[in-house]
Amino acid sequence: MEALYNSKGSEFLVVYGRRRVGKTYLVRQHFENRFAFVTTGLYKKSQEVQLTQFAMALNEYFEIDMPSFNTWLEAFAVLKKCLQNSKSNRKVVFIDEISWFDTSGSDFIGALEWFWNGWASSQSDIFLIACGSATSWIADKLLSDKGGLFNRATCQMFLLPFTLQETEQYLLSRGFNWNRYDIAECYMVMGGIPYYLNQLDVQQTYAANVDELFFKKNGRLKDEFDHLYKMLFENSSYYIKLVEALSEKTMGLTRDELSKAAKVGNNGQLTKALRDLVNCNIVRGYNYFGKAKNGIVYQLSDYFTLFYFRFIRQYYGRDEHFWSYTIDLPARRTWAGYTFEQVCKDHIDQVKHAIGIWGVVSEQSTWYYKPEKGSSVRGAQIDMLIARRDRIINVCEMKFSQSEYTIDKDYELQLRNKLGAFRDATGTHDALHVTMITTYGVKQNSHSSIVQSQVMLDDLFLPNRE
Repeated sequence: MEALYNSKGSEFLVVYGRRRVGKTYLVRQHFENRFAFVTTGLYKKSQEVQLTQFAMALNEYFEIDMPSFNTWLEAFAVLKKCLQNSKSNRKVVFIDEISWFDTSGSDFIGALEWFWNGWASSQSDIFLIACGSATSWIADKLLSDKGGLFNRATCQMFLLPFTLQETEQYLLSRGFNWNRYDIAECYMVMGGIPYYLNQLDVQQTYAANVDELFFKKNGRLKDEFDHLYKMLFENSSYYIKLVEALSEKTMGLTRDELSKAAKVGNNGQLTKALRDLVNCNIVRGYNYFGKAKNGIVYQLSDYFTLFYFRFIRQYYGRDEHFWSYTIDLPARRTWAGYTFEQVCKDHIDQVKHAIGIWGVVSEQSTWYYKPEKGSSVRGAQIDMLIARRDRIINVCEMKFSQSEYTIDKDYELQLRNKLGAFRDATGTHDALHVTMITTYGVKQNSHSSIVQSQVMLDDLFLPNRE
């Protein structure tokens, strides 16, 4: 952002990402008092109200008599005139929640196109920043080739949630002294979403914080699920159907399977919804090993959404200390095991660095085999494969435990059967290396020699490699 600010020409930056990820905070904190003009769209308000708010912002920043607009073209014409009269060397224009301005029939995009293409882009001192959540509006109206603003943004900034390392740094900056096991489990509840992490109370334990935010009556995040989806998506009930169906299948679903499970049509609406969900980091599109075409498996990857379906929806209001008192709940152990797999997938760079293959070209995928009825062959499932250019495939097994993980005779046999089923079903001739990703490592015994490489929780806290 600072490089764009210091450039010699006009710039148009689009900042987007999942809701609550800190887009507005980042822009406002960085530029502070350097804004020439700031305005924010209002959720589900009429064009008349939006134009009034825009006029109020013009009055605030340029100290003019509050104008009255009937159209967005008039509004942007006044903004243009105000900027022309401004004596600032660099004029930063910040339009936040930009999609909410684009009400039905308003022609907001046409007016913005006129403002940028017809004037601002030809100047040398305009820095336009458009900010919004990563829904189809941003993709279709600002980034795709469907309108006059295609290829007009000079820079895109897709803001990702914090990594484990960034989460740890953030918590340390606020005085938290939690160990990495608790930080990881907290991450599995709410992900690296700054807004959620900011709600944590440094005076309480991790478990007590979860109770306070999610299970206590009138907890601060008790309505977050409905709020999140309503603010992100116009037809939120449709999107909730999809994520609910995905929450039931930890392995994920293909597009056809998702259509059937959610009882929705396999059509353009599903295409748009999946794109929105993937763009918002709520759903992950994952390759199925060996299927280059139509081999995408969709998995629910948003930690908070998964936590909501597993626990909040069922247990909210029943026990205000639910999370603190259910550490040995079988459903909780199952959730932790699956969610830790998602953490590993979100930190694939750290995994590759830990096993020494950072510089090797590779591709991540998933695989499962379901035998036909009556077959004597057992089914098998591998949640993460790293297929490398050097003809080695890392078969990753992920285990979240409170101590060293012990491989016993039965689990060793299970691993060997899994490797055999994978080789038989895929016909691969690549070497298969078992990689264990655990919290505290694998305990050495007579069965642990099946493991070729290990990754531990501390490794996942390494910084991203650029």
